Amino acid sequence: MINVVKIGGNVIDDPAALQAFLKNFAAIEGEKILVHGGGKEATRMSKDMGIEATMIEGRRVTDARTLDIVTMVYAGLINKRIVAMLQKLGCDAVGLTGADGNVIPATRRPATPIDYGFVGDIDASNVNSDFIASLLKEGRVPVFCAICHDGNGQLLNCNADTIASSVALGASRIGETRLTYCFEKPGVMTDVNDETSVIPLVTAESFARLKEEGVVAAGMIPKLQNALKSAAEGVAEVRICRAEDLLDEGKGTKIKETV
Repeated sequence: MINVVKIGGNVIDDPAALQAFLKNFAAIEGEKILVHGGGKEATRMSKDMGIEATMIEGRRVTDARTLDIVTMVYAGLINKRIVAMLQKLGCDAVGLTGADGNVIPATRRPATPIDYGFVGDIDASNVNSDFIASLLKEGRVPVFCAICHDGNGQLLNCNADTIASSVALGASRIGETRLTYCFEKPGVMTDVNDETSVIPLVTAESFARLKEEGVVAAGMIPKLQNALKSAAEGVAEVRICRAEDLLDEGKGTKIKETV
């Protein structure tokens, strides 16, 4: 089983929580891949530079200056910090963008109906599974940030949840794959202030209802959209859980296309 794990949310910003998560991630046996976000760090740096972040349904509008910032933060600061921490834990990590090895090509999103700027969309069938397989065969642990490229020299900001879904679908062409989305909450909840309100299972049908009712919103929307896409197109297991529950498969919210 290939384990693809995405980490984001407040865990990235909390050194102790990140260290604890990476210790658990390093303990996963067999082949594994890590995908990380870092949006809050990017928003903080943007603010320090006098640039106000604009988010639409959990997705960042990325002009040229913002692209420079997210590239520095995602591909540089956060990615290399995580790689160094994993190396300390005996996990032979390799930090990557989608441009490295042409592993995740993307296309710039059309400007209509919303102009997101330098934001990329990914066709998972274009993920370079052979490159990923070669790293895994060597015992390397790929660590992907959310920066991709269009093949014509242009970097693009991509949603980290989409990266995770696309990488998991690419990995599923190599072998059976499990995708786990980790963040600071215990799963998908009916009440974000009540940690006992975790929804044990989300399907395409229940997601549409939860979105319409406003139970899921903002960054949870692309997370669930990508989780459902993964489950529908060949990833064996998909789960959303709290970072500290990574090794406890009984916790969190499982994602399936249908019951």
